[in-house]
Parts: sequence; structure tokens; C-alpha cells
Amino acid sequence: MNIIRSHKELDVYQLAFKTSMEIFHITKLFPKEELYSLTSQIRRSSRSVTANLAEAFRKRRYEKAFAAKLSDSEAEAAETQVWIDYSLECGYISGKEHSLLFLAYENIIGKIVNMINHPDKWSL
Repeated sequence: MNIIRSHKELDVYQLAFKTSMEIFHITKLFPKEELYSLTSQIRRSSRSVTANLAEAFRKRRYEKAFAAKLSDSEAEAAETQVWIDYSLECGYISGKEHSLLFLAYENIIGKIVNMINHPDKWSL
């Protein structure tokens, strides 16, 4: 078994980072009037998923703190899904883009919940 030494080695972190970068590139095409609303919100929440994962990884010696930061990450992923829904309904992304992004966040949430449910696998 390989020992994970950095949050960057976590599969869930890598997936969340990649997906947040996809969101960044897609939102470059959003209308300028959305810059301080939908664009900034979806970018912030998608980036916050990875930031909270990094914090959780560093707090893994304290089970409750670890779970709390993972819970924050899960909530940010769910928030990102809401902004993805708005992006579709506003006509800023296609149905295919919506499906791919939404499912990516379903996968991310599943991985985070698994970590929350099995903190002993991650504790120091």
C-alpha cells in the first residue's frame, strides 16, 4: 500500500482540481454581466472543494476536524452543482456539459462521503 504524503496525491483532489479548471475555462465564455454573480460564485465554490480537501488532509490527526473540513468540501461540491444547474438553465452551457460536470461532482461527493465514513483509513 502506498502512503499518501500530500493532498495532491488524493484521487478526489485531482478530480476536483481538474473539474474546477474545466469550470474556469467554460466560465470564460459566460456573459460579462455574470462576472460578479454566477461566474464568481461557481469559480469560488469549485475551488473551495479542493482548498477544503487540502485543509482536511492536514487535519487528519484530529478525526472531528478532519470530518468537519471534509463536510465543508462536500457542501461546496453540492453548491457547485447548483451553479451548474443555473448555468444550464441560463443557456450558458450545453446539456452535455451540464451532465459531465454534474456527474463529476456526484463522483467527488461520493469520494468525500466515503472519506468521512472511514476516517480511520486516513488518520495518522
